[in-house]
Amino acid sequence: MTTSDRAEARKAFVAAAGWDGAAIEPLAGDASTRSYFRVREGERKAMLMDAPLGAEAPACPPGARPEERAELGYNAVARLAGPNLVAFAGLARALGERGFSTPEIYASDIDEGFLLMEDLGDDLFARIIPSDWHEGTLYSHAVDLLAALYRSSLPGEVGVDGKTWPLQDYDAVAMRAETDLFLDWFMDQYSGVSLSQQARDDWNAIWDKAFARLENCPKGIVLRDFHAENLIYLPEREDEACVGLLDFQDAVMGHPAYDLVSLLEDARRNVDRKLSVPLKARFVAKAGIADVAGFDASYAVLGAQRNAKILGIFVRLAKRDGKEKYLDMLPHVARLFVGDLQHPALMDLLMWTKTHADAVFREAHK
Repeated sequence: MTTSDRAEARKAFVAAAGWDGAAIEPLAGDASTRSYFRVREGERKAMLMDAPLGAEAPACPPGARPEERAELGYNAVARLAGPNLVAFAGLARALGERGFSTPEIYASDIDEGFLLMEDLGDDLFARIIPSDWHEGTLYSHAVDLLAALYRSSLPGEVGVDGKTWPLQDYDAVAMRAETDLFLDWFMDQYSGVSLSQQARDDWNAIWDKAFARLENCPKGIVLRDFHAENLIYLPEREDEACVGLLDFQDAVMGHPAYDLVSLLEDARRNVDRKLSVPLKARFVAKAGIADVAGFDASYAVLGAQRNAKILGIFVRLAKRDGKEKYLDMLPHVARLFVGDLQHPALMDLLMWTKTHADAVFREAHK
C-alpha cells in the first residue's frame, strides 16, 4: 500500500468511527513501526494508532518451541507484539477494567491496523519535570502504580473484537536474545569488535546463571517500557489512576523488578540515586516483597540485562534505521550498565566485560 493509500485508509477508518471531517494531525514518531495521529473535531479529540500488518516480523505463537521462534524472527524470540493491535487494545481494556489509566478504545480495525482511542493529553513525566511538578512526587505515583500492578491479577489472555492475545512468560530465551543485541550491535557494529564463539558462549552461560536468580519472586505483569516518556500525569484522577499508561503492548509475565529498573534506570534521563534508592525501598514495601536481598540482586541482573539490550538497540536504530540521535544516549546507558555490574551477583559478568568489552567502560567515561 502506498503512503497516499494508507492516508486514505486512515481517513476512511476515522470517518466510519463517527469522526467524519475530523482533522488528522501526525505526531512525532517513536522507535517502533507504529505511527500516531491526533484527531480533532470541534471540541472532541482522540488519538489514532496506525500499525500496518506485516511491518515487522510475526509475534510468538502460544507454545512455540525456541527453534520455532527463531524461524519466525526476533519478535517471536523476544516475545514482542510488533504491530499486533490485539495486544494493545486487549491490555488497554483489561488494565482499564482494573482501575488503571489506559486509553479507552473508541473504535478498532485490527485487520487493517487502526485504533482510535482516548487522548490522555500531553503531560508526559519527561515533559513536565521539573517545571510543573516535582520529580519525586511523580515518581512516587509511578512506583505506587507498579506495586498495584504487581498485586493485580490478570487473565492468561486478553482480547478485542473476538481476537485474543496471550500473556506469555518473559523467559530466558527472550532475555538472552535481547542481551545478544549488545554483542551484535554495540560490540560489532559500533565498537568494531568481533567476538569469538567461545566468548559468546561464555556470555550466554553467565546470563543463564544470572537469570536463575529471578525465581525469588512470584511473576507479575511486566509492561517492558515503563519510563518517563511513556507516562502521563492525570492529577484529576485518584490513587494509581493518576498515572496514564501509553506503551504496554509488549507486556509479559516476569519479575517485578524489571519495570522498576525501566523507571529508575531511564535510558533517556538521569534519575538521581538520592531519589532512586528510597523509591526502590518504597516499591519493595508496597509490593510486599519478602526477600529484599534477593530482590536487590534481581534488580541488578535485570538492570544489566535491560541496559545491555538498550546499548544494542540504540546502535541498531542509528546504524540500520538512520536515527543518529540515539548515539548521543550511549554514554548514559553505558554508565547505567557499568553501575549494575558492581553488584556481587554479577561478578562473572563484570569480569567478562572487562576482558572482552572494555569499550563499554570507555563509553561510560565520555
